[in-house]
Order: sequence, then structure tokens, then C-alpha cells
Amino acid sequence: MSLTTRILLAMGLGLLVGIVFKSVIAGGGEFGQWLQLYMVEGVFDVVGQIFVKSLKLLVVPLVLVSLICGSGALGEQGRVGPMAGKTVGLYLLTTCIAISFALLAATMINPGAGMDLPTASDYVAKEAPPFKQVLIDIFPSNPVASMSAGNMLQIIVFALLFGISMSRAGEAGKRLLSWFEDVNEVIMKMVMMLMNLAPYGVFCLLAKLFSGLGFDGIHKLAAYFFTVFGVLVLHGIVVYPTLLRIFGGLNPLIFLSKLRPLMMFAFSTSSSNASIPVTLRTAEERLGVDNRIASFTVPLGATINMDGTAVMQGVATVFIAQAYGLDIGLTGYLMVILTATMASIGTAGVPGVGLITLALVLEQAGLPVEGIALIIGVDRLLDMARTVVNVTGDSAVTAIVAKSEGALDKECFDSPAKPMADH
Repeated sequence: MSLTTRILLAMGLGLLVGIVFKSVIAGGGEFGQWLQLYMVEGVFDVVGQIFVKSLKLLVVPLVLVSLICGSGALGEQGRVGPMAGKTVGLYLLTTCIAISFALLAATMINPGAGMDLPTASDYVAKEAPPFKQVLIDIFPSNPVASMSAGNMLQIIVFALLFGISMSRAGEAGKRLLSWFEDVNEVIMKMVMMLMNLAPYGVFCLLAKLFSGLGFDGIHKLAAYFFTVFGVLVLHGIVVYPTLLRIFGGLNPLIFLSKLRPLMMFAFSTSSSNASIPVTLRTAEERLGVDNRIASFTVPLGATINMDGTAVMQGVATVFIAQAYGLDIGLTGYLMVILTATMASIGTAGVPGVGLITLALVLEQAGLPVEGIALIIGVDRLLDMARTVVNVTGDSAVTAIVAKSEGALDKECFDSPAKPMADH
């Protein structure tokens, strides 16, 4: 079976086993306790965490080496500046569209109208850093410390500077570039090895998630849940394909079909950063994007492109306002669009970024921050769908920028997708 089929089967089995285990554990008894202790908290948790840690293990070396190789090639052509401008501009555009659609849908559906939900004043949101400090923190003072902490923006800046300097160092730079290209090949081989183990990791992650979560909380917040989910689907299958057709002249159906393994992978891991190795490989091998483009746009997108989170913020803002019976008006909604778009960059690299940016948005709109506690119950499930939208956006922008730079293999893009495990 292809890797796509195996991951899909693993997702289905994991979800089914998780729901069955949840009902057995809820029934009590010694067998239920045994399942909880040894299977859910034991085998499933151990295998799932090892799998995610293995993915994160590859992120920093892959981003660093791949971006050094890409910027080293681009530095010779003087294309780093124009490419970066197009990439950041497209990411901000898609984020702005996402939050606008979310606000429009939420005001039409009114998910929080008439809800009598208790306030949760015990929720304390993490403080968002000042925007001035965010700009300063983009530039590393110690690149080794940045790599140790996994600060992606600082790693990207260092790799760009190193790659451009290497491209201007003559023969010494060429020899070093050749060495980094060899290292990149080795790291990509590690990615392929790990991908063959992905179905087992995916099964354990979903089995553990649904054995404790289930679908119990959805009926209480059904309007909110399905509003967010519906806008996410709309953004993923309408907005991105439209941008692909308009700006890249690319077939959106081919694009979406080639992204299926990546989408399933992102759904199960719920992490754009952990999905970087798979997103890079998908962009290069299935979409035909040159490494010098993908190595820049994909890590940057995983850091600053949060369309899925922007959708959640838009719907959550309207939902919380309606739940508390508050009206923020047109000016408030415009402020939400501006704040959420800027916050997609402003809080990059900060733990708990989704809730941090939502707290920032709520404060700017004059809404009670403790309202975040109302949506936490279903946020874990929505986070999985948000990650799918985020990686789809990263891939779409990567393909558009590559096409504009003449760095997209159209024949590879249009050809039938080969199973990822075949490479």
C-alpha cells in the first residue's frame, strides 16, 4: 500500500480504537483501569511522543541546512529580497482573507447568540510580547542558542545571512555549499526513513487523543465548532485554489490531490513545525518546487503563516462577544482584522501562540479575555483542522512564489503523484 493509504488507515483505526477505549474506560472496572494505565498512558503515549519528538529532531537541522543551500544559490542571483517580499506579502494576504471570512461567517451564523455560559475568571492568558520586542527578537545574538531553543525566525535570519555570505565567498563558498548539499541529502534520507514509520505514530497519537477526548464537548458548542470548521474548509478548498489559479496559473485540483498525505500528516500531529520535513518534501518532490525556494518559504510559513489560527480568532471573537452580550461594532471588527493579521507575525515562536494571539485580539477589541475558557473544550479537535489549513497555505504560497521565480517544474506538478514511500 502507498504511504497515503497506510496513514489514512492508521487515522481511522486510531480514531475507532480511541472511542472504543473511552467507552470501556468510562465503564470503570479493573480492565478499564488497565487499558488507561498500560495502553493509553503507556504504549500509545510513549510511541506517539517518540514519533513527534523524532519529527522535531529533524526540524532545526533540516531548516538550517536546506535554507543555507537555498539562500546560497539565490544569493548569486540577487533574488532573495524580491522573493522574500512576495512570500511575506502573500502570507499576510491569506491571513487577512482568513480572518475576514471568519468574521463574516460568524456574524451571519451568530454562534454565541442566546448562550447562557458561565464566566471563567480563573483563566489566565499568557502575556503577548510588545511588537517592538518581537522585531528585535527576530535577529539572533547567539545562533547556537537560537537553534537550541528552536526559535525558527532567528534560525531563518542566520541561515539567510550565512547562505548569502557563502555565495559571495568565491571558491571557499562553493566548496562549503557542496558540503551543505551533501548534508541536506542525508537529512532528507532521514525524513524518508521516518515517513515509513508515520502510520504507527499517527495511530498512537489519535488513539490516545480520542480515548480521553471523544466528542462529548461538541454538542455544547456545536454552532461555534462547525462555524470554525466550515470556514477552515472554505479557506482550504476555495481561497488557496483561487490564488493558485490567479497568481500561478496552476491547476488547483492537482495541487489538492498531491497534498493529501501532507494534510493527513498535519491533521494527526497538529503541529506545523513538526510537519516541516514532510511539507518540504511534498513541495519539492510532488509539486516540483526548487529547493532554493521551498527551503525559504516553508519554514517561514510554518512560523508566521497562521491562517487556521486567524479563522479561529475571528469566529471566537464574535462568539465571545455574543456570549457576553457585547457589541464591538464595525470599528472593533476592523481592529480585530488588523490585530490578528499582525499578531500572526508578532507572536511567532512563543509557546501557546493560538491562545496568546487570541488574548491579544480580545484585549484590543475590549472583550473579556477570560472568555477564552469557553472554547478550550473543543479547541483540541479544531487545532487539528487548523494545522491542515496552515500547511496547505504554506504549500500554496510556495508553489505561487516558485512559479513567479521560474523555479517550478511544471511537468512534475502536472504529472500523476507517485506514492511518497516509492522515493
